[in-house]
Amino acid sequence: MSILLETDPFLASALSAAISPETVVVPDLVALRRLLVDDPRHELVVIGPDVEMSVVDDFTSTERVARPALGVVLVRRRLDTAILKEALKAGVREVVKLDDLTGLTEACRESREVSQQLRGGVSEVAADSGRLGRLITVFSAKGGCGKTTLATNLGAACAKRGHRVCLVDLDLAFGDVAIALQLFPERGIADVVGRSNAVDRKAVAAIVTSHSPRFDTLLAPVEPGIAENISATLVGELLQCLKGMYDVVVVDTPPAFTDQVLTSFDASDHMALVTTLDIPALKNLKLTLETLELLGYARERWNVVLNRADSKVGLAVEDVEKTLGIPIAAQIPSSRAVPASVNRGVAIVQESPGHAVSTSIRTFAEKLLSDVVAEQAQEPASHRRRGINLRRKAAAEVTA
Repeated sequence: MSILLETDPFLASALSAAISPETVVVPDLVALRRLLVDDPRHELVVIGPDVEMSVVDDFTSTERVARPALGVVLVRRRLDTAILKEALKAGVREVVKLDDLTGLTEACRESREVSQQLRGGVSEVAADSGRLGRLITVFSAKGGCGKTTLATNLGAACAKRGHRVCLVDLDLAFGDVAIALQLFPERGIADVVGRSNAVDRKAVAAIVTSHSPRFDTLLAPVEPGIAENISATLVGELLQCLKGMYDVVVVDTPPAFTDQVLTSFDASDHMALVTTLDIPALKNLKLTLETLELLGYARERWNVVLNRADSKVGLAVEDVEKTLGIPIAAQIPSSRAVPASVNRGVAIVQESPGHAVSTSIRTFAEKLLSDVVAEQAQEPASHRRRGINLRRKAAAEVTA
């Protein structure tokens, strides 16, 4: 079923004939969202030529994660590189010129085929367990805080508890998960670039690299320059599929609010926000918390992790909590065994399960998996993410 967003009745009539006889025409974004809520079977939205790109951004920034199988086709009066680039970034599948009604018919047909494949893939994997797995995004706005070490050990800890786990390296330009676990992948995220219509269980299973029983990884590209080809839309489709295949998905991220990172936040049940007892790291964490607040992410999903928490640097945990206005969810002690385990390419929770660091990470993992967080589907769409202009502003504030 298809929906056309267009205010001009004459244009709406001409475009509807090219889309499908059953096309429903709506005049504004409010009516469009209401229709999608009332009937989730719709698989195609066509946006008319007089709709501003800001409206397109507002719509796709929410729906491409909430409804990854929903296709968006954009009609414009003229086409140029700037329009195509902006549409691609927004998550639009196809852009068609207004006077090319035959091209519009073909674009809609292809988009429906993609949607049907995505719906089939997601429903197939979700049917295995009857529910989606939990997704944990590990993030720090400052490098060197131990983010990757926490992500790898968190994944290993969850696997040791009997869960099927996939660790995703979303640091697409400088990912270290493969090195930290001594993996030599022949495939990874880069292998699905240009194949967004094939992001299903079979395709994803072909690109993961196994680390140990119940513990798989989806690794970042090893060649420079490929990262810029991995869109936030593709990341959203991958994460949605992984949540249907695994009990737990852990995402390691770069120290920046990229569109791909925000897509992971959108899909997250929990965010593990890593910091250390030094002023630069705490300053960046405070800015991170303010940014998450600005973007409307629920506080119940925030989990501040204090790494090297026993460092004698003149700062107390109580002072940190008071300054941040949020309790510390986990404290991981400092130990020379941690960098030693990284250099050997093993997770310390697997190599030394009785170590104090292993115990603290395992306790944190148990907390995340036992806490019941309201399903994202029950949140207002505006609370998941507020739109690309606001995201750019927030990211600029964090990096300033």
